[in-house]
Amino acid sequence: MVIQHCSSALSAPAVSAAYPMAKPGYGKRSAPGQQARSRDDFALLPTRERYVAGFVDHLPDGASMSVKQLAKQLPLYGQQAISTALKALSVAGHLRRVRCSVGAGDETRWVFRTFWSRTARDNEWWTTYLATETATQTAAPAEPPAPVSVPLQRTPPEAAPDTAPTAAPAAPPTTPAAPAAPPAPAARPAAFSLAYLALAELGRKDIRLALSADDCAALEPQAAAWFDRGVDADYLIAALTAGLPAQVDCPPRFVRRRLADKIPPHRSAGPSSPGTSTPAPVRRLLMECTDCGRPGQPEALPDGLCRPCRVAHTESQQATSPGPAEIAAVKAHMANLRDLLKAP
Repeated sequence: MVIQHCSSALSAPAVSAAYPMAKPGYGKRSAPGQQARSRDDFALLPTRERYVAGFVDHLPDGASMSVKQLAKQLPLYGQQAISTALKALSVAGHLRRVRCSVGAGDETRWVFRTFWSRTARDNEWWTTYLATETATQTAAPAEPPAPVSVPLQRTPPEAAPDTAPTAAPAAPPTTPAAPAAPPAPAARPAAFSLAYLALAELGRKDIRLALSADDCAALEPQAAAWFDRGVDADYLIAALTAGLPAQVDCPPRFVRRRLADKIPPHRSAGPSSPGTSTPAPVRRLLMECTDCGRPGQPEALPDGLCRPCRVAHTESQQATSPGPAEIAAVKAHMANLRDLLKAP
């Protein structure tokens, strides 16, 4: 429930010309169909949320939307306050955070975007809009992978064919013996699988999921089952690192449990006609929880929050909102003060 605040909000600071921009494809994205900017924008929001929303609204598309960068530009609030304000703006219908896969083949990667709307939208509008964006991303041609330069290897020249001598030499030449050939280099170890490399990358993404070499080898078959179902390494890493608890006591056991519980469904192979090339990869667009970053479909994340974060947000609102008894007590106290001022 949105409560109108009549107090004047702080004016958001002007956007600095040196405000950092995100990498191409990342950052802020403006939603279509917004109303013209006016002084009454975000009038129903609390003071802190109005302050943050006014600043974000003036950021250009592609600007960095990380909590750390916003806190640097908004000195009145820290990172925790900015994160709480963004969560409230998501509930109010002003923003949604999504992740989308781009590229093709081994060059596929996930990009993170924050869709922003000055006009508050309900869950149905966001679900329809993100479904349209998914269809647009799917119909768009896949980005060609960056060319990979392969170093040229020099091959030894072929030996000349043996020819019969015209005349036998009178005596063998007294030439020094040829030096022994250098020993052949040791064979390189076999290349690691994509599943093994993805598990080894977990510790770099989040230290709470650091695995040893033996752990990666033991969990490799479970991770390979994910790749057999059509996902890539970025998807696997994002699913395993999303919504981690504050402390992970046993990373191998935790990862093994998530590999079993979060394994994606099988993708049905469509009919293919002979002579057709490999189908283009589907560009998936997943919305993520504004608070914890857990990915999911838009209809599974109403207000941009997953179920645990939505329950926590509702409980915090109920705890901070005054009850009828408190409001009545405040009114009685104010009436008593007015009576005292009227006394001679």
